[in-house]
Amino acid sequence: MKIADLVDHIATTTDTSKTDTRKVLDALIDTMTAAAKAGDDITLPNFGKFKVKEVAAREGRNPATGATIQIAASRKLAFTPAKALKDSLND
Repeated sequence: MKIADLVDHIATTTDTSKTDTRKVLDALIDTMTAAAKAGDDITLPNFGKFKVKEVAAREGRNPATGATIQIAASRKLAFTPAKALKDSLND
């Protein structure tokens, strides 16, 4: 599902305009992005939890040359689905 499909579906089910729906969706994404950048967990009941995880620096290999390289530490966003979401997928 693409963002345009999501906006269409939400606008139809909530009886709101697509423009207003897109503004709300953009605000939601902006808010979630800011929270993730700040290192906060984002919990959406019955959907799941987004959590920022720290990945330590490590050594890797260049697949083309086989040379050892240093991979910098980074942060990633992990998603854990809620039980209700997992159950609905497995009905």
